[in-house]
Amino acid sequence: MRLRAVFLPAHVLRAVFLCCLSVSAFAQDGKPLTLARALQAAEAPHPDLQIAEAERDIALADQAFAGSRQDLSVTLEGRVQGAQSSLPGADFGADNSVRLVARKNLFDFGRSANSVGAARAVTEARDRSLLEARDQRRIDIMARFFDVLMADLRYVADSEFMTVAYLNFDKGRDQFNQKLLAKVDLSALEAHFQDLLVKRNQSQLQQRLTRALLADAMNQPGQLVSDLEDPKLPDNQRALPSYETLMALLDQSPRIQSSKKLLEASRQRLEALRADNNPNLDAEIEANDYANRRLQGRDAVRAGLVLSWPVYQGGRNASQFAREQAQFHKLQAEAEITKRKVTQAVLKLLLEAEQLQKTARNAAQVQADFRDLALDRARAQYEVELKTNLGETEAFTIEAKLRQRAVEYQLALTLAKLEALLGQPLPKPVVK
Repeated sequence: MRLRAVFLPAHVLRAVFLCCLSVSAFAQDGKPLTLARALQAAEAPHPDLQIAEAERDIALADQAFAGSRQDLSVTLEGRVQGAQSSLPGADFGADNSVRLVARKNLFDFGRSANSVGAARAVTEARDRSLLEARDQRRIDIMARFFDVLMADLRYVADSEFMTVAYLNFDKGRDQFNQKLLAKVDLSALEAHFQDLLVKRNQSQLQQRLTRALLADAMNQPGQLVSDLEDPKLPDNQRALPSYETLMALLDQSPRIQSSKKLLEASRQRLEALRADNNPNLDAEIEANDYANRRLQGRDAVRAGLVLSWPVYQGGRNASQFAREQAQFHKLQAEAEITKRKVTQAVLKLLLEAEQLQKTARNAAQVQADFRDLALDRARAQYEVELKTNLGETEAFTIEAKLRQRAVEYQLALTLAKLEALLGQPLPKPVVK
């Protein structure tokens, strides 16, 4: 007796798939993973986030180093030397000593202030980059989360189509055995079934792959989540602000602010290099202890102010200044390019969000409504045995739902990218 395939409802197919997942799969606390819980992983250690944090820490260390240029320094020196007094008949003899010197810079005419300002500007730029990195982590997790949900729906639809194709092929074999169907027609049914089987298996592999990518995004590689909860996404219903409103917020973009801070840091480094030709004023206290000194002078303690003025430094300062000036011009151009790119990205995302809200959502809803009506009619016809295309109709209904959810997922991602680009939630449109 030949075993026949039977129609499996969508929820049954989904349950079968979840039971067949790898043993490494898990559901947190025995419940489906929600989008809110997945997004909590955005703050967890991740290579992308660690790079941004390391760059911020480097900038903080450079800022601390720049601020230490005027710190008190204490030096212990030991000298083994010979000297001869200027007195008549004095011999050349030992003049060994031990000295403890404390020096504190009082004023360096702009070197330290500009160096600290430059380092602080770099730190602020890295803070903005870190903020952007966290936003990108949330967007990446959100995108991977939606990919899993889409892959699950795609698998269920493809399984329905494959089942229908198998039933048609199985029925064709019976007809072929009864001499009611030609060989070529049977081969066509089998070829169609095999194509849909391959597509279904690819969908199954995509389910596993999207879960692996979600695990990586959550910094939990190898821990595949078995079941996800479809989010409601209420923010998708909000009205969108105008392009002019968003342009007024452009200067708050973390990416633009970061480029401006790096430009400011370069400007202050130029000022610090200009100050390298200025004098230094230091306060110095010195304590001395002499051994075998034959000279008359013995200053046990000495204190005073030291003014040092660089007279000639060769080409070192000029070459450093020229390099930093070229870097300033480069950063100036990059800041303008960044502003233009962010402006274009804001316009593109806003137009995409408007199209998804006003056109794609309505088209998907119309298609879903049509498929629901078609499914009701197919069920009624199936009950009275007029037609047997119920499985294929169910598959088209699932595809319509897939299209609906794809629009909502894409809209949520677009709005999240827009907010990350502006560095703040979208403002509410002004009602006139």
